[in-house]
Amino acid sequence: MTVDYYFALGSPWSYLGQARVVEIAKRAGATLNYKPVAPGRVFPAAGTLQLKDRPPARKAYRMMELKRWRAYLGIELTLEPQFFPANETLAAHMVVAARQAGHDPGPLVLAFMRAMWVEDRNIADTATMDAVAESCGFVGATLRAAAESVEAEAEYDANCEEAIGRQVFGLPTYILNKELFWGQDRLEFLERALRAR
Repeated sequence: MTVDYYFALGSPWSYLGQARVVEIAKRAGATLNYKPVAPGRVFPAAGTLQLKDRPPARKAYRMMELKRWRAYLGIELTLEPQFFPANETLAAHMVVAARQAGHDPGPLVLAFMRAMWVEDRNIADTATMDAVAESCGFVGATLRAAAESVEAEAEYDANCEEAIGRQVFGLPTYILNKELFWGQDRLEFLERALRAR
């Protein structure tokens, strides 16, 4: 069983679900197919407003929900990181490059997310990117060089186009056998679906 997992490193909701979806997949014997995407490309195609364009009421409710989920899950989360939003493109390409080299990108994904949402670091900064990669056992500069390859960029672009084609409208989105589960608050339903197969 394979779960196609569309996410963004700069999405707090993707971060809140990251460790849990890894555990769910492990328990079910499923494979996570990591597909980082650019919200700025995927959201407009689905008619989803990016955070900066949402009305004040939506922004206020988002903050309330982040506080609720942080407390409910007992997960560290900086509500307003200093470097949010950050240009995460190269960091996301590093995730792609790690996968292309045959590595499990999961630890790197979580490390980048924690860098932004817990450690208040700038994941658009090359020194930070290298340090995060090295914390996961990579040679930072080497992985970053691979991330700048045509192959990494092509896969990232393909992820975005695929997400649009599969009607992904929010992040994270998990797809199992064409069934879409939007949001880390739908992980229980994803787990039930995996158990039923």
